[in-house]
Amino acid sequence: MLMIKIKVIGRKIEKELEYQKGMKVKDILKAVGFNTESAIAKVNGKVALEDDPIKDNDYVEVIPVVSGG
Repeated sequence: MLMIKIKVIGRKIEKELEYQKGMKVKDILKAVGFNTESAIAKVNGKVALEDDPIKDNDYVEVIPVVSGG
């Protein structure tokens, strides 16, 4: 089984998700309860765009965006 490791920074969430061909960053964000407006993703240490592809064994860090005033 092919897996992707995911960590949500500041939320104590770490999980593994089964890799599916054609996955994109936005799919990972959705899987952990975020969208592209509420979080930034880093794939293997590099900031990634929502339509960037995900590969087997990638490590994705999700960084929630803080807003307000």
